[in-house]
Amino acid sequence: MLNKLSSNTNRVRIHTRIRKKVQGSTARPRLSVYRSLNHIYVQVIDDLKGATLVAASSAEGKKGERKIGGNLAAAKSLGKLVAERAQAKGIKQVVFDRGGYIYHGRVKALADAAREAGLQF
Repeated sequence: MLNKLSSNTNRVRIHTRIRKKVQGSTARPRLSVYRSLNHIYVQVIDDLKGATLVAASSAEGKKGERKIGGNLAAAKSLGKLVAERAQAKGIKQVVFDRGGYIYHGRVKALADAAREAGLQF
């Protein structure tokens, strides 16, 4: 009998494998993505210090002003927002951590928008 893993358990295993290789430093912090059903969360993390330098999410703002967070438009605007905040702190290069998610859809849209806004990875 096969032991079927849930999709989130499988994602966590992939993310753990990725994190063995991807580490953020002061010169190139890690751009970490977490994608839920309703929102997307992004952090720029310096792993050597253990500190979050920049954070953004589609759940920010007042409830009436927020865009729906589970779509491509929200991912694109979030990628642009996190790039602007990172550049305001003097961060130009990052290491992209897709969080175990497939590089497709909302994750890809967020990454492309961050690149277009000036982040290098």
